[in-house]
Amino acid sequence: MSNWGEGAPPAGGAPVTVPRDAAHDAARQELLNPAYHRHDPSLTQRVMDWLGEQLDHALAQVGSTAHGGAAGLLLFLLVAVAIGAALWWRLGAPRREARSTASLFETAGPRTAAQHRTAAAAHAAAAEWGEAVREQMRALVRALEERTLLDSRPGRTADEAAAEAGRALPAHSAALGTAARTFDDIAFGERTADQAAYRSLVELDQALEATKPVLTPAAGGAA
Repeated sequence: MSNWGEGAPPAGGAPVTVPRDAAHDAARQELLNPAYHRHDPSLTQRVMDWLGEQLDHALAQVGSTAHGGAAGLLLFLLVAVAIGAALWWRLGAPRREARSTASLFETAGPRTAAQHRTAAAAHAAAAEWGEAVREQMRALVRALEERTLLDSRPGRTADEAAAEAGRALPAHSAALGTAARTFDDIAFGERTADQAAYRSLVELDQALEATKPVLTPAAGGAA
């Protein structure tokens, strides 16, 4: 009776000739197919699961010690801090990205600097400081566009406007950067707007109006 092993022919067919190493490599390549892993947890999820396990372990240590135990309590605090940092990174990243890409102006039709100033003043009169700050920053940037110190470009962010305007008005470069950060902090809910924030933008707007730009020469030419 013949021995049916590696390379033995199946009934009525040719012998199997696939080497063991080649079959192993083929199986490994097949398992690397993304279709088999689309439901696998993400790296962030795996990290969060690991941190959760460490927290459970720390809580168990604290509970098993008569007086809490200094080592167990320290481990608990370290794990809690790590989890807090991971959550901050996970939830803070979208906000940081939004801050850097959100357009300064809304999608509605363009408004003049005077219209934005009027709207800002109306919000300030009603103590609506958040809207007052937004409108005043828009007025400031629109005024620079009207003076052709900035080109009218849809989608510009407050940071981009401040950086570009700072090159034409270098004496106010730092103040423009501060104004952009104020706008971002208030527009994205990280800081409560107040009258001081609004007044600082009004004063900067007035100072920019009274400042002559520094003309820079084009490449290979004179100013």
